[in-house]
Amino acid sequence: MGNRLSKIYTRTGDDGSTGLADGNRIAKNAQRVEAMGTADELNCHIGLLIETLDSDDELVESLRRIQHHLFDLGGEFAIPGSRVIGDEHIEWLEGTLDRHNEGLPPLKNFVLPGGSPGAAQCHLARAVCRRAERRVTSLASLEPEIGTEIGRYINRLSDLLFVLARAVNADGNRPEEPWAGGRD
Repeated sequence: MGNRLSKIYTRTGDDGSTGLADGNRIAKNAQRVEAMGTADELNCHIGLLIETLDSDDELVESLRRIQHHLFDLGGEFAIPGSRVIGDEHIEWLEGTLDRHNEGLPPLKNFVLPGGSPGAAQCHLARAVCRRAERRVTSLASLEPEIGTEIGRYINRLSDLLFVLARAVNADGNRPEEPWAGGRD
């Protein structure tokens, strides 16, 4: 990469626009930038999640892989028409989800976000992931060339983050707090 990022400020965005990797400039509040920014925010939350875990090497490795996927996804947003996230990424997420879900007891009710710090961070990342999914859906409605794989990937990722919250709590012997609807 060399000195590619040696100068951090360029002043080119002072007018409210930002540059895409293909050289085009668009408004900083464009749906494409919203989707890209939310994916970046999600990646940051996953980084924080990794730092809250008690060194589950397999889980940390999976989360790091997801961080790389999210950078790839950001690249798709930054280069209109590019495709990086594909079916193999979604299948990997589904396999990872199944492995972490298989030892968990079936849910009988919604659970409140929380438990251990790691589980709470999983829930926070899941909520940001759901927002990313809404941003991707909005972008795809405006730009139909956005691949359906991105939406499917983000949807599975939010499911995985929910399952990981449950697994982290189970591994730490932290009980899940069931939602008590209508409680005053």
